[in-house]
Amino acid sequence: MLTIHVCEASPEAAVVVDGALLAAVGPYEALAADHPRARVRRWPGILTPGLLNPYGPELLEQAYHPDPREADRLGTEPVFGERAQALLAANASARGASARRGVQRMLAHGTVAVAGELRGRAALDAVRGAGLAVAARPATLPGPASFSPVPLVLLPALAPGRAARFAVFDVPDRAALVREGAGTCVATVVGGRLVYRGR
Repeated sequence: MLTIHVCEASPEAAVVVDGALLAAVGPYEALAADHPRARVRRWPGILTPGLLNPYGPELLEQAYHPDPREADRLGTEPVFGERAQALLAANASARGASARRGVQRMLAHGTVAVAGELRGRAALDAVRGAGLAVAARPATLPGPASFSPVPLVLLPALAPGRAARFAVFDVPDRAALVREGAGTCVATVVGGRLVYRGR
């Protein structure tokens, strides 16, 4: 079934998703007229090609993402450094579970691609399992590892025939996205599937 995704602040940049691919990109009114039987998903904010997070190894292999049941002891934010390494080495399943939670946090920040050389099977499996694209790492990294890196790296423009991979941010425009960061993500689609939905 075809699905049209349209955002309040960017109706000129709607998309039609057909399975795992983008069938069409353009103004909502035109897409709705061309595909009258398509299901319509309406979102606040703007629709973007999604973000590249250049900190794949740092966030998925060098950080420990606490399980919600560990929040009272470890908090809810990623743990870095020697403490993270000790937690990751605690048992065989710790690395995989942490990497999967890290990928979920990336998806919640509009990430649809990661960069950096992932060496461990746990992180590679988590990235592949979520359908995230793997891209080349920028030559220089701007600062510490973050789910909302500064500057944000948007992927190339959406086009028919490409993978249905994009993110929606509850902001009025791209300038606001840059100011407010990736924490404004309300939806992430990878491979045509809604893999994150906020609020």
